[in-house]
Amino acid sequence: MKTPEIPENEAQRLLDLVAHNILDTKAEERFDRITRLAQRTFKVPIALVSIVDKDRQWFKSRCGLDAEQTPRDISFCGHAILGDSVFAVENALEDERFRDNPLVTGPPNIRFYAGCPLNSAQGYKLGTLCIIDDKPRSFDVENKALLASFAEMVECELHELCHEGN
Repeated sequence: MKTPEIPENEAQRLLDLVAHNILDTKAEERFDRITRLAQRTFKVPIALVSIVDKDRQWFKSRCGLDAEQTPRDISFCGHAILGDSVFAVENALEDERFRDNPLVTGPPNIRFYAGCPLNSAQGYKLGTLCIIDDKPRSFDVENKALLASFAEMVECELHELCHEGN
């Protein structure tokens, strides 16, 4: 298993995350609506709005998963926030970064993961909108574009939420 690297701008990213006042807040329909749509559109058992904190990924919205958070060091989303586009793992059992990850070898038995980074208005990656399946699957350019469109909707809600809090 490969632990996700820490972004170069981590200190600033975490300050921006704290300024959003989103961590450990209640579920909100505006986010749950998007995860439900993503879950149904992609026909996956799990869809999440995952916020990557210092030591954990916390789920602002979750469909198909009971856990409210997982450690950052085993998170797929920790890898996804390092890039600027959709991060996809089509078969986690065949990917040396993930094949022995506890989220792969045990519940929720991740085989497929696709996550699109969620950018704050200041450009920091706060987390991801991600979809997960317990079966391997391919994920083409059209699917990546569609997931990115859903992520843009989440970003709009995050920006609105931040604006409301200030």
